[in-house]
Amino acid sequence: MKALVIAQLTFREGLRKKLVLGVVLLSLIFAALYVWGFHLFVQDWRAMEARRQAQGATTMLPYEVFASAMVLLGLWTVNFLAGVMTIFAAVGTIASEIEQGTLHAIVPKPIRRWEIVLGKWLGYAGMLAIYIGVMVAIVTTTAHFIGDYRPPNILQAYGLILLVALMLLSLTMLGSTLFSTVANGVIVFMLYGMAITGGLVEQIGTALDNDVLVRIGVIVSILVPSDSMWRLASYLVQPRIAVNFLGPNPFGTTVPPSSLAVWYSIGYMVVLLLLAMARFQRRDL
Repeated sequence: MKALVIAQLTFREGLRKKLVLGVVLLSLIFAALYVWGFHLFVQDWRAMEARRQAQGATTMLPYEVFASAMVLLGLWTVNFLAGVMTIFAAVGTIASEIEQGTLHAIVPKPIRRWEIVLGKWLGYAGMLAIYIGVMVAIVTTTAHFIGDYRPPNILQAYGLILLVALMLLSLTMLGSTLFSTVANGVIVFMLYGMAITGGLVEQIGTALDNDVLVRIGVIVSILVPSDSMWRLASYLVQPRIAVNFLGPNPFGTTVPPSSLAVWYSIGYMVVLLLLAMARFQRRDL
């Protein structure tokens, strides 16, 4: 299948991009700081527990509540970095090659236009799957070996974080068939930011029992469901005692999206990809 050849070339090209290398470098810095921070957290917790035992006081909250918060913070950062890398790696995947005339040498060959779009999508998807997998593994192994804590449902959380990145990938590729590279980057990044803000508004509405704010968050999650999938992932990786203690917050939720929202997000991703294929089929080069 010709799309797989395009996917392989796109994967190699993506690894050579300076922006992707920059995100990887920042991710390594984050990983080092995260390991160090988790180590300091465990040290402080043990020291605090030793003082409590010496004073005859009881522990106010289980250790897993605070360890879960550290894992949640790490996974939120992974989710955000993956989203940023997705947008700016694929922002010019079609538009920039049209502007530079690169596609003029490819399109006349016996390859369909939809195969080009699908191949590029698969190439970036493979790169994102590896990146997110490595980063999630760093967070969970840090929690396991340094914090002696094992977050639940980590594979489901990995799948949902990957789904967030793939939705943004489909959205970015559709934008690349409609707009210039710069315009596409601005539009998609603003939509990504709007989704994060909408999720925060929904959490505030939940905490204040304000139906208007909750509805605003729901509407935004329908337009760009990336943050709702993160909310579900955050809910799954926390024990129930941590969810109840932390309550609605910028990183998590007490009211997770339903399974219908997951299917909607998958359909959202597929429909945007199909629209990108259809649009590129008609676009003048």
